[in-house]
Amino acid sequence: MNQELIVLASASPRRRQLLGQIGVAFQVRPVGIDESRLGQETPVDFVRRVALSKATDAWREADGAEGRLVIGADTAVSIGGTVFGKPRDGIEARDMLRALSGQTHDVTTAVAAVQESERAVRVSSSKVTFRALTATEIDAYVMTGDPLDKAGAYGIQGLAAVFVERLEGSYSGVMGLPLFETAGLLHQFGLDVFHAAAPRTPA
Repeated sequence: MNQELIVLASASPRRRQLLGQIGVAFQVRPVGIDESRLGQETPVDFVRRVALSKATDAWREADGAEGRLVIGADTAVSIGGTVFGKPRDGIEARDMLRALSGQTHDVTTAVAAVQESERAVRVSSSKVTFRALTATEIDAYVMTGDPLDKAGAYGIQGLAAVFVERLEGSYSGVMGLPLFETAGLLHQFGLDVFHAAAPRTPA
Protein backbone atom coordinates (compact mmCIF):
# COMPACT_ATOMS: atom_id res chain seq x y z
CA MET A 1 0.00 0.00 0.00
CA ASN A 2 1.29 3.42 -0.94
CA GLN A 3 1.46 6.04 1.81
CA GLU A 4 -0.63 8.43 -0.30
CA LEU A 5 -3.65 6.19 0.25
CA ILE A 6 -4.22 7.35 3.85
CA VAL A 7 -7.12 9.54 5.01
CA LEU A 8 -7.19 11.02 8.51
CA ALA A 9 -10.79 11.37 9.73
CA SER A 10 -10.03 14.21 12.14
CA ALA A 11 -9.91 17.99 12.24
CA SER A 12 -7.48 17.89 15.17
CA PRO A 13 -4.24 19.78 14.47
CA ARG A 14 -2.53 17.60 17.08
CA ARG A 15 -3.41 14.39 15.26
CA ARG A 16 -2.24 15.90 11.97
CA GLN A 17 1.03 16.89 13.63
CA LEU A 18 1.58 13.42 15.09
CA LEU A 19 0.79 11.54 11.88
CA GLY A 20 3.09 13.90 9.99
CA GLN A 21 5.78 13.31 12.61
CA ILE A 22 6.25 9.74 11.40
CA GLY A 23 6.58 10.88 7.80
CA VAL A 24 3.28 9.50 6.52
CA ALA A 25 1.55 11.43 3.73
CA PHE A 26 -2.20 11.73 4.22
CA GLN A 27 -5.34 13.65 3.37
CA VAL A 28 -7.62 15.16 6.02
CA ARG A 29 -11.33 14.36 5.90
CA PRO A 30 -13.00 15.26 9.22
CA VAL A 31 -16.49 13.98 9.98
CA GLY A 32 -19.15 15.17 12.37
CA ILE A 33 -20.52 12.44 14.62
CA ASP A 34 -22.22 12.30 17.98
CA GLU A 35 -19.41 11.75 20.48
CA SER A 36 -21.70 11.27 23.47
CA ARG A 37 -21.01 8.35 25.77
CA LEU A 38 -23.66 5.63 25.69
CA GLY A 39 -25.00 4.57 29.09
CA GLN A 40 -22.28 3.07 31.26
CA GLU A 41 -19.73 2.47 28.51
CA THR A 42 -16.23 1.99 29.87
CA PRO A 43 -13.64 4.48 28.61
CA VAL A 44 -12.12 1.73 26.44
CA ASP A 45 -15.47 0.76 24.87
CA PHE A 46 -16.34 4.43 24.41
CA VAL A 47 -13.20 5.47 22.55
CA ARG A 48 -13.13 2.26 20.50
CA ARG A 49 -16.68 2.88 19.29
CA VAL A 50 -16.18 6.57 18.51
CA ALA A 51 -12.81 6.09 16.77
CA LEU A 52 -14.27 3.34 14.58
CA SER A 53 -17.36 5.44 13.85
CA LYS A 54 -15.20 8.34 12.70
CA ALA A 55 -13.14 6.14 10.38
CA THR A 56 -16.20 4.29 9.05
CA ASP A 57 -18.19 7.48 8.41
CA ALA A 58 -15.28 9.11 6.60
CA TRP A 59 -14.86 5.98 4.49
CA ARG A 60 -18.57 6.00 3.59
CA GLU A 61 -18.75 9.75 2.94
CA ALA A 62 -15.80 9.45 0.58
CA ASP A 63 -17.67 6.71 -1.29
CA GLY A 64 -15.35 4.03 -0.05
CA ALA A 65 -12.49 6.54 0.09
CA GLU A 66 -11.46 5.27 -3.35
CA GLY A 67 -9.62 2.35 -1.78
CA ARG A 68 -7.77 4.50 0.74
CA LEU A 69 -7.04 3.46 4.29
CA VAL A 70 -9.00 5.69 6.69
CA ILE A 71 -7.72 6.41 10.21
CA GLY A 72 -9.92 7.67 13.05
CA ALA A 73 -9.09 8.32 16.70
CA ASP A 74 -10.77 9.34 19.93
CA THR A 75 -9.57 10.18 23.44
CA ALA A 76 -11.24 10.08 26.85
CA VAL A 77 -10.01 11.35 30.20
CA SER A 78 -11.46 9.57 33.22
CA ILE A 79 -11.12 9.56 36.98
CA GLY A 80 -13.11 7.75 39.64
CA GLY A 81 -15.62 6.40 37.12
CA THR A 82 -16.29 9.83 35.60
CA VAL A 83 -15.43 10.28 31.92
CA PHE A 84 -14.52 13.77 30.75
CA GLY A 85 -15.01 14.70 27.12
CA LYS A 86 -14.48 18.15 25.66
CA PRO A 87 -15.85 20.93 27.90
CA ARG A 88 -18.83 22.82 26.54
CA ASP A 89 -17.64 26.13 27.98
CA GLY A 90 -15.23 27.76 30.39
CA ILE A 91 -17.34 26.85 33.41
CA GLU A 92 -17.22 23.15 32.58
CA ALA A 93 -13.49 23.40 31.79
CA ARG A 94 -12.86 24.86 35.25
CA ASP A 95 -14.89 22.07 36.85
CA MET A 96 -12.85 19.43 35.01
CA LEU A 97 -9.52 20.98 35.94
CA ARG A 98 -10.54 21.25 39.59
CA ALA A 99 -11.46 17.54 39.53
CA LEU A 100 -8.06 16.64 38.02
CA SER A 101 -6.06 18.88 40.36
CA GLY A 102 -3.70 16.88 42.58
CA GLN A 103 -5.05 13.59 41.21
CA THR A 104 -3.99 10.77 38.90
CA HIS A 105 -6.33 10.26 35.96
CA ASP A 106 -6.56 7.85 33.05
CA VAL A 107 -6.20 8.86 29.41
CA THR A 108 -7.54 6.30 26.95
CA THR A 109 -7.08 6.77 23.21
CA ALA A 110 -8.27 4.45 20.47
CA VAL A 111 -7.09 4.53 16.87
CA ALA A 112 -9.13 2.74 14.22
CA ALA A 113 -8.41 1.81 10.62
CA VAL A 114 -10.95 1.04 7.90
CA GLN A 115 -10.29 -0.15 4.37
CA GLU A 116 -12.94 -1.85 2.27
CA SER A 117 -14.42 -4.61 4.48
CA GLU A 118 -11.50 -4.69 6.92
CA ARG A 119 -11.71 -2.98 10.31
CA ALA A 120 -9.18 -2.85 13.14
CA VAL A 121 -8.85 -0.89 16.40
CA ARG A 122 -6.00 -0.51 18.88
CA VAL A 123 -6.09 1.22 22.27
CA SER A 124 -3.50 3.11 24.30
CA SER A 125 -3.99 3.62 28.05
CA SER A 126 -1.93 6.07 30.12
CA LYS A 127 -1.96 7.55 33.61
CA VAL A 128 -1.31 11.25 34.16
CA THR A 129 -0.77 12.86 37.57
CA PHE A 130 -1.47 16.56 38.02
CA ARG A 131 0.08 18.58 40.81
CA ALA A 132 -2.34 20.63 42.90
CA LEU A 133 -3.61 23.58 40.86
CA THR A 134 -4.56 26.96 42.26
CA ALA A 135 -7.78 28.71 41.29
CA THR A 136 -5.69 31.47 39.72
CA GLU A 137 -3.82 28.98 37.52
CA ILE A 138 -7.03 27.29 36.43
CA ASP A 139 -8.66 30.62 35.55
CA ALA A 140 -5.59 31.81 33.65
CA TYR A 141 -5.36 28.57 31.68
CA VAL A 142 -9.06 28.57 30.80
CA MET A 143 -8.75 32.19 29.63
CA THR A 144 -6.22 31.08 26.99
CA GLY A 145 -9.01 29.11 25.29
CA ASP A 146 -6.75 26.07 25.02
CA PRO A 147 -8.91 23.70 27.11
CA LEU A 148 -12.11 24.11 25.10
CA ASP A 149 -11.43 21.63 22.29
CA LYS A 150 -9.66 18.96 24.32
CA ALA A 151 -10.83 15.94 26.30
CA GLY A 152 -10.40 16.62 29.99
CA ALA A 153 -9.98 20.36 29.31
CA TYR A 154 -6.22 20.29 28.78
CA GLY A 155 -3.55 19.62 26.18
CA ILE A 156 -0.32 18.07 27.43
CA GLN A 157 1.63 19.53 24.49
CA GLY A 158 0.78 23.11 25.48
CA LEU A 159 0.80 25.27 28.58
CA ALA A 160 -0.87 22.53 30.64
CA ALA A 161 2.39 20.57 30.50
CA VAL A 162 3.38 22.52 33.63
CA PHE A 163 0.53 20.80 35.50
CA VAL A 164 1.85 17.30 34.80
CA GLU A 165 3.85 15.86 37.66
CA ARG A 166 4.09 12.37 36.21
CA LEU A 167 3.15 10.47 33.05
CA GLU A 168 2.97 6.70 32.83
CA GLY A 169 2.27 5.54 29.30
CA SER A 170 2.21 7.17 25.89
CA TYR A 171 2.85 10.89 25.43
CA SER A 172 1.46 10.76 21.87
CA GLY A 173 -1.53 8.81 23.17
CA VAL A 174 -2.30 11.57 25.67
CA MET A 175 -1.95 14.09 22.82
CA GLY A 176 -4.59 12.17 20.87
CA LEU A 177 -2.90 9.75 18.46
CA PRO A 178 -0.75 6.97 19.97
CA LEU A 179 2.03 6.49 17.46
CA PHE A 180 3.04 3.00 18.61
CA GLU A 181 -0.49 1.71 18.04
CA THR A 182 -0.92 3.75 14.87
CA ALA A 183 2.27 2.37 13.32
CA GLY A 184 1.13 -1.13 14.26
CA LEU A 185 -2.20 -0.59 12.50
CA LEU A 186 -0.52 0.80 9.39
CA HIS A 187 1.77 -2.22 9.31
CA GLN A 188 -1.25 -4.51 9.65
CA PHE A 189 -2.70 -2.87 6.53
CA GLY A 190 0.55 -3.19 4.60
CA LEU A 191 2.39 0.07 5.29
CA ASP A 192 5.81 0.16 6.94
CA VAL A 193 6.36 3.72 8.16
CA PHE A 194 10.12 3.44 7.73
CA HIS A 195 9.67 2.79 4.01
CA ALA A 196 6.87 5.33 3.70
CA ALA A 197 8.75 8.23 5.26
CA ALA A 198 10.37 10.64 2.86
CA PRO A 199 14.21 10.63 2.96
CA ARG A 200 15.75 13.45 4.96
CA THR A 201 19.11 15.07 4.53
CA PRO A 202 21.37 14.30 7.54
CA ALA A 203 22.14 17.33 9.70
